[in-house]
Amino acid sequence: MTVEDGTRPVEGTVEGVAGGTTEGSAEGSAEGATEGTATATLIAAESTEALAVRYPVASGVRLKVRSGPGTQYQLIKVLPLDARVPINCQKPGEWVTGTFGTTNLWDNIANGQYVSDAYVQTGRDGYVAPRCA
Repeated sequence: MTVEDGTRPVEGTVEGVAGGTTEGSAEGSAEGATEGTATATLIAAESTEALAVRYPVASGVRLKVRSGPGTQYQLIKVLPLDARVPINCQKPGEWVTGTFGTTNLWDNIANGQYVSDAYVQTGRDGYVAPRCA
């Protein structure tokens, strides 16, 4: 993000939070704080996405994405070869045998989208992310 004068804001700061008053009115201050909070939220979301660990799917596998933690759940899509996926959270479900062993762990890769951990190279057995609620 570049400001009009060509400078970049310092990471973690938000313009408009402290000095968002308009002619000294409380209304202007609330507007500035709201804008600042929205900007901070956007920056935090972008930073989280950029830093999210993405795990490789097993080589040569076009992994099926399901609406829940099992093969009985609706097929949402099929990932392309050499896909990498984030793991937001994990939950137990149907047992599956895949490239990386047999497990009942399912990885949530997006809202309402799950893949079997048996095909995701996490580097270890068991949970690598929090349990899904």
